[in-house]
Amino acid sequence: MQRLLLCCALAWALAACRAVNQPIIPTEQPTATVTRTPTPTHTPAGDITPTPRPTQPIIAGQPSPTPLLGPSRTPAPDQFNTPTPRPLNPNAPRIEFFTSDPLSVQPGQPVTLFWSARGVDSAVIYQLDAEGRRTQVYNVAPDSRLTIQTRTSDRGALRFLLAIGLNETYSEATVEIPLLCPVEWFFNPPPATCPAAAPEETRIVDQTMERGRMLYVQSRNVIYVLFNDGRQPAWLSFENRYDPAIHPDRDPNAPPTFIQPLRELGYLWRTNDTVRNRLGLGLAEEVSFDGVIQTAPVRPGVQDVYVSGADGRIIHIVPGGQQWLLIGIR
Repeated sequence: MQRLLLCCALAWALAACRAVNQPIIPTEQPTATVTRTPTPTHTPAGDITPTPRPTQPIIAGQPSPTPLLGPSRTPAPDQFNTPTPRPLNPNAPRIEFFTSDPLSVQPGQPVTLFWSARGVDSAVIYQLDAEGRRTQVYNVAPDSRLTIQTRTSDRGALRFLLAIGLNETYSEATVEIPLLCPVEWFFNPPPATCPAAAPEETRIVDQTMERGRMLYVQSRNVIYVLFNDGRQPAWLSFENRYDPAIHPDRDPNAPPTFIQPLRELGYLWRTNDTVRNRLGLGLAEEVSFDGVIQTAPVRPGVQDVYVSGADGRIIHIVPGGQQWLLIGIR
């Protein structure tokens, strides 16, 4: 019995050893099976409108967006039409400066021009009028000075032009010297221009007519006829030809109820059809008073005229006969 138990114990131990020492063979990791999902295909539809790609707004002062495909190609300049710049010639004639002393001057006072030019043996200075025409010429050295004596009648500004070289080497420079105004206007507000001379006191005869007025300025022996009938010319001027020794003061055949011009004004009115027909009869008797006349130069031989009227208003007679104006007070 004891032997039997011993054999059973031995058999169990051997069985246990075989179970422990039995090698374990690993199995391969199963491979995952990939199931492909079919890619959806685009089926075109005729009723679908493609949505435009939004564009980035351009903001002033900021750079515009750069294209995704890189900068656009800048076309090459036309090599046949692009002028080739001519290289600068350091020895070419040039004017270094052209100025005056003083920078502004009273009429009648001298003014000195200063200049310097390089690359030439001589120069020319022209004096210019208000329209830019050359009125005086001075042949001068390329680097010197020139004193000009102004006239008391000069107004506005003095203008000079310095010229050097010829053709492709020609160069010029200008200088303008303002002339100070030596006299004042006799009324307010004054014009922006400078008067030609001081105010001139004189006897003036002023008469208001149906379609205008007449002014006799004794110091100039001139009659200004001013129309307000809307026709041109708007005014005319005449030299006075009335002679009291041989001409009557009035027309004796005119009805006594008519207000007719007398003496200087009357003689012109009676003998000039245009004046008489455009002006009509007088609205009031003439007024004789001590008045003032003053002028301002516009261009050589042409002047603005300012004359005082009997009512204290200033009459501006504009050159060219196109208009006359009531301005300011004395």
